[in-house]
Amino acid sequence: MQIPRLHPDTVEQVKQRADVVDIVSEHVVLRKRGKDFVGLCPFHDEKTPSFSVSPGKQMYYCFGCGAGGNAITFLMELGKTSFSEVVLDLARRYSVPVQTLEPEQRQELQRQISLREQLYEVMAVATQFYHHALQQHQGQLALDYLQQKRQFNSETIQQFKLGYAPAGWETLYSYLIEQKRYPVQIVEQAGLIRRRQSGDGYYDYFRDRIIIPICDPQGRFIGFGGRSLGDEQPKYLNSPETDIFNKGRTLFCLDKAKNEIAKQDRVVVVEGYFDAIALHAAGITHSVASLGTALSIEQVRACLRYSESKQLILNFDADAAGTQATERAIGAIANLAYQGEVNLRILNLPNGKDADEYLHTHSPEHYRELLQNAPLWLDWQIQQLVANRDLKQAPEAQQVTVSMVKLLQQISDSNQRQHYIHHCAEILSTGDARLVPLWIENLLDRVAPNSYRKPAPPRKQQQASNSNLPVAGDRALLEQAEAILLRIYLHHPEYRQIVTEALQERDLKFDLPHHTFLWQQILANVETSHVTSAQSSDLISRLQVECMEYEGETKAIARLFHLDEKTQIELSRFAQVIQAATACMERVQCEKRYRQFLQLWEQTDEVTAPEQSQLYFESLRQAQQRLLELDKQRQFTLADLI
Repeated sequence: MQIPRLHPDTVEQVKQRADVVDIVSEHVVLRKRGKDFVGLCPFHDEKTPSFSVSPGKQMYYCFGCGAGGNAITFLMELGKTSFSEVVLDLARRYSVPVQTLEPEQRQELQRQISLREQLYEVMAVATQFYHHALQQHQGQLALDYLQQKRQFNSETIQQFKLGYAPAGWETLYSYLIEQKRYPVQIVEQAGLIRRRQSGDGYYDYFRDRIIIPICDPQGRFIGFGGRSLGDEQPKYLNSPETDIFNKGRTLFCLDKAKNEIAKQDRVVVVEGYFDAIALHAAGITHSVASLGTALSIEQVRACLRYSESKQLILNFDADAAGTQATERAIGAIANLAYQGEVNLRILNLPNGKDADEYLHTHSPEHYRELLQNAPLWLDWQIQQLVANRDLKQAPEAQQVTVSMVKLLQQISDSNQRQHYIHHCAEILSTGDARLVPLWIENLLDRVAPNSYRKPAPPRKQQQASNSNLPVAGDRALLEQAEAILLRIYLHHPEYRQIVTEALQERDLKFDLPHHTFLWQQILANVETSHVTSAQSSDLISRLQVECMEYEGETKAIARLFHLDEKTQIELSRFAQVIQAATACMERVQCEKRYRQFLQLWEQTDEVTAPEQSQLYFESLRQAQQRLLELDKQRQFTLADLI
């Protein structure tokens, strides 16, 4: 569902009614300490409580990892859900009327919310129906299959609410519509029944199948997987896509695995429902499964939200079909892996077994050991290239070399590429160490023929170096300087005018995108709400709420909303700090101008355009002089202020 932008009044009412202590205490054990409450932080592992909740300020803050915010941000971070979804859930919980910025969309939004709630409800009732049917005489074959073939005990069957869809054509239809009185349109939109081709009546979507309920990350039932008991095809059948179920974005078991994924800091992805269930039953609960479709980027990002190191282990079947599925999954997320957004590893179990089969004959400890030693995806792909190949035969060695070169050419990181060039050279040398240098040179020439040549020095390079001019800007310096000014503006209202005037005097603007975003939000709030010097906390609170809709920017600026004791002391020298920070910002801009003039000067021929060359050189000299002046204004190191 596409949620329209919520009206600020709705957000404000939700914020006023949602007590941060009540919300947090549902997930964290809190103990009273003075006026506040403390507990173990849910966002990182700790043994000594550093997580503080203030009922007076309606804020929480962790002095260990820096997480902080209000009730809304807490639920956003804990559940990895969007701002609008959290506000809507809290609005329903606290009976807050929902308004949008476009009044004409309000009715449509309420209709969509109502539809989704009805779909969640009917899916929950259907889950109970299927689970009950499994315990009846008609579900005995399905129950025997789960207990004997899959070796699932009653606790596992209950935990995953496994069920059975009776063989009749209208069994669920009659139960939901005739007994429970659900509207037929809702049951159809939930994907539980289908209209007959004749247009006369409906029939059950799942019939004579084992039912595996699928949940969203919040644990709500959104779809089903059905496995046939006989020869009916397909063997596995998923619910059709609905307003609450999207196969390409959903992972089976993520609701049960997300906490352990965060704890283990990695996620295991398997192919089948029963593989994931078997792993959870064995205590390996940081595992999820795809839904019978190729693993998508959306699914990868959904589970990696809970892993700081972004480590993902693919454990697909080791047979030909499983290998192809692994190759497809790698192809879908290779760009993320190359860019370092996912730490991808591949696990193939011995003898071509899947996880469920392996755990029938091996202990969970054996599986965990294999997980620990799972190779990186590039190593796995290289292994696949040389599997069953005789590299001492020239034709086969040539084919493998061509495939290796294609793989190596995609590695952008020079250090990583160098490592794998040496690794491939050792493989192609077939144990003859004398051939390794020759293969390295061969691969270098084919993979990156130009990247290892020393570039010729640019014209006038010696002249430029002799002039002793600075040649590089400093993003870290700019990050620190801009953050200092924003912190002073946010937490010390009495100096806001001085900060504004200092920026205007030097004609400076915030350059980094996340700082620019926050400054624009500040100016908009000051202009529209006339925030006074006594309203520092009000401004910060308003900004936190408004910035929540922008997840990427919020993460980048969240630390600016809080001051620890050390930073408060360091920022107390306001006059010097503001001067140093603005001087640093101007210095970075001056360095940019210097580099532009340097490039123009180097590209200008002194013989054919002497006046232009002299003009650029004079601009360089002036930039150098200004840089020296700015360095004098930086009276202490900004790194000491952060």
